[in-house]
Amino acid sequence: MQELRQNIVTKEWVIIASERARRPHAFAEPAHHQLTSRHPPFDPDCPFCPGNEELDLEIERIPLHAENWQVRAVYNRYPALRKEATLSRTFKGVQRCISGVGHHELIVQHTRHNTSLGLMSPAEAHTVLTMLYQRGWAIQADGRIEHIIYFENHGERAGASLVHPHTQIIALPVVPQNIRNRIEEARRYFDDTGECATCVMLNDELRQNARVIVDSPHFAAFVLYAALSPMHVWIVPKRHGISYLFTTEEERADLARTICIILNRIAIRLNDPAYNLVFRTAPIKEMNSTYLHWYVTIVPRLSRMAGFEMGTGMFINPTLPEECAVFLRHPPD
Repeated sequence: MQELRQNIVTKEWVIIASERARRPHAFAEPAHHQLTSRHPPFDPDCPFCPGNEELDLEIERIPLHAENWQVRAVYNRYPALRKEATLSRTFKGVQRCISGVGHHELIVQHTRHNTSLGLMSPAEAHTVLTMLYQRGWAIQADGRIEHIIYFENHGERAGASLVHPHTQIIALPVVPQNIRNRIEEARRYFDDTGECATCVMLNDELRQNARVIVDSPHFAAFVLYAALSPMHVWIVPKRHGISYLFTTEEERADLARTICIILNRIAIRLNDPAYNLVFRTAPIKEMNSTYLHWYVTIVPRLSRMAGFEMGTGMFINPTLPEECAVFLRHPPD
């Protein structure tokens, strides 16, 4: 029978439609779907491919100053926000406005046009995470910035406009309401119990082991008990921490391995679907909080938002999270 499940960290409810549940393999993209690996390794029209670099937009590269780069950080040519702008606030009745101050950077993940984090080696993915770490520390020094979000859109359905693998960093002069709601829920849970809600969820998932996909030295990756959509995965650090910026080199290497495992299995088992990967990390001015816990979420775009979701903010998940975890737990044949 159907049931409603709640995420204790976000307080979001989801309907698990078990009576009409589809098996995980039913969400695989069709055979004619264009795989990332089937694109050419070099595209003469791609601004991210070697030889086409727009050097006027480059911020830094790894290795530093090397001609044969591995990862590059560049300014977005069409940024959502601009760091050159002056911060100003305008309040006129119901009209509230802040000037478009911020940072919008792109991390070019690899020289190859036809790869992705799920196809890279852990060492290559580690280099990508190193660049995110370095750019995060550089951007947070801007006193106008309140929150930094790191994310990847892979595939057209996930919002990607370019095939070449890249991550985006957007730094905002405000903390989005979605983030504030999560902060308030984390604070409320801590006030009521004296514990971090994410730590409680992590420990319970490891104890049950029903939805865990990867249990690494520093991280646990699992399909959420109250997953909003099929294969909705959280990668949670075992060491309580509020921000990705406070990770160690060893933790970042372990995170890279874990991300590669999850995305590789999703790519192979589901025929390279679109996905969104997001770092959920604390706002800059919440760095001293004891109740926040950062994590990474991976959401394959296997279902669509419709009227019910828009009208209620709730989702209907047509899969069982436990079956999705089993589906992703074992290496592909």
